[in-house]
Amino acid sequence: MLDNTTITIIAVVIIICFLGIYIFVYRSDVKEIKKAEKQPALDKSLQLQAHERLTILAERLALKNLVARIAPAGMTADTYQRLLVETIKQEYDYNLSQQLYVSPQVWQAITNLKEQNIFIIHQLANTLPQGASGPDLCKRILELLDADPKTSLHTVVIETLRFDAKKIMSGA
Repeated sequence: MLDNTTITIIAVVIIICFLGIYIFVYRSDVKEIKKAEKQPALDKSLQLQAHERLTILAERLALKNLVARIAPAGMTADTYQRLLVETIKQEYDYNLSQQLYVSPQVWQAITNLKEQNIFIIHQLANTLPQGASGPDLCKRILELLDADPKTSLHTVVIETLRFDAKKIMSGA
């Protein structure tokens, strides 16, 4: 039979094993908690970077900025129209991945800006006479924007991005 010393040693070994398992599990839980605490900061950072990138996109898609960047010299209105529309689509496509980090409302605002600007370009191009030049289309776009600055969604989109970014920064 087992004597008291052997029973005591077995009991101590069992207690030490349970204590070791408990400490191991506890340390793993603490590591997971610390990892989870760091995750929201990373997500916030990615979200804010996406808002920054989409702010740049909105500025690049603004019709005034677009026509300032792409000179219509020597082009027909049809060629200039296609170039403007293609540029808008490329800029938008380049930033598609940003929708993963922003709210659906923000992404919808960006999409609406793209669609509205393409629509405006097509509508204004259709008002020009056959054989019009690229500078004629450029002039028409600038005249429309000067006549009614609220024609473009650009300002609304920028404000939407700012509002959403402030919400993220405040932790709401």
